[in-house]
Amino acid sequence: MLIQIAVLAVVFILIAVRQIGSVKLQIWQIMLGGASVVLLLGQISPEAALKAINIDVLLFLFGMFVIGQALEESGYLSHLSYKMFRRAKTIDALVLFILFGMGIASAFLMNDTLAIIGTPVVLLLARKHRIHPQMLLLALAFAVTIGSAMSPIGNPQNLLIALNGNMENPFVTFFSYLFLPTMINLLLCFVMLKFFYRGHFHDNNLSHSQEPIRNHNLAVLSKFSLFVVLLLVALKIFIALSGSDFDFSLTYIALIAAAPILLFSRERFRIAKGIDWHTLVFFAAMFVLMESMWLSGFFQSIMAGLNIDLASESMVLLASVVISQFISNVPLVALYLPILQYAGATPTALVALAAGSTIAGNLLILGAASNIIIIQNAEKKANETITFLEFAKVGIPLTILNTFVYWIFLVLL
Repeated sequence: MLIQIAVLAVVFILIAVRQIGSVKLQIWQIMLGGASVVLLLGQISPEAALKAINIDVLLFLFGMFVIGQALEESGYLSHLSYKMFRRAKTIDALVLFILFGMGIASAFLMNDTLAIIGTPVVLLLARKHRIHPQMLLLALAFAVTIGSAMSPIGNPQNLLIALNGNMENPFVTFFSYLFLPTMINLLLCFVMLKFFYRGHFHDNNLSHSQEPIRNHNLAVLSKFSLFVVLLLVALKIFIALSGSDFDFSLTYIALIAAAPILLFSRERFRIAKGIDWHTLVFFAAMFVLMESMWLSGFFQSIMAGLNIDLASESMVLLASVVISQFISNVPLVALYLPILQYAGATPTALVALAAGSTIAGNLLILGAASNIIIIQNAEKKANETITFLEFAKVGIPLTILNTFVYWIFLVLL
């Protein structure tokens, strides 16, 4: 148990400093190193490590990376971003467009999807309008995390709760409890960004210019793939609302949508080669390291030993925000959900688990997978990054405010 805790602590420290002497480290290298250590020291067996790697998540990310890469290389993503943001004439309006546009979209297209597609968009906006790129990257990261909280398909942990929490109508339940506080939290995010980056907000009018399509054939295929994603997600929502037992996973959606590009584009191999493989390595390594922590029983023993009501809405919110930082939000939900079900938890407690485990992603970089996707993509595409401390500087107070808002709506009202 001590070995896993020590390795996890070292991983957190290295991600914070990103450097050993003169050697600069990337997040995926640090996580891969941590997973390798617990594997080599026998803290997790090779069989358990392979079983821990969630192939569905990796395939989902692969499919969306392919679509995102094709959208960017064809020039259609830049063309689309012009249509989306041309009405934003000031930095204030642009940041609000990012927060509410990307936030609401993440509730239906999943936060990781918007992180993949949105990163090159905000980098382009930062470059064209000479805006601090870290501020827009943070706006994107916080937006897709906060926005995804209000939907059962906004992120993997919400989907797990919706499927295994015995909810009669997950979409109605999530939106009725979380829509209004989520909108308030997106607005609070704008206030926090303006406070911490007030020197980067100016009153000059933004002049948008339309980017040309660079590869028309690839643009047609990538546009069709994006349409397939939207169509299949809408179909998934309709099936869920109809109460049908038939369902298909988000992995199938991503792979089916990516198929036209992989099958019919002449640039298929270049696109596949250009996707962010390092992020896929990061996730595979993270699954192994977190499974090792899970098998140690450390956090389970702490939760079992606490003499508190773990099923109360207040404790669910607090525990899910804090513990998600150490074992990630999906394992936390997998651990906590049976406890709530055994205690006969109300729908409010289940929604509190969804809100807390999701909003935990705003506290620190490792709190949400979408944060890693954004940072890795920004480093790969534009050599821009968000440091551990820069993220925490805004993320910690923002998470406190976000949690307080959800507490008011789920506990007091």
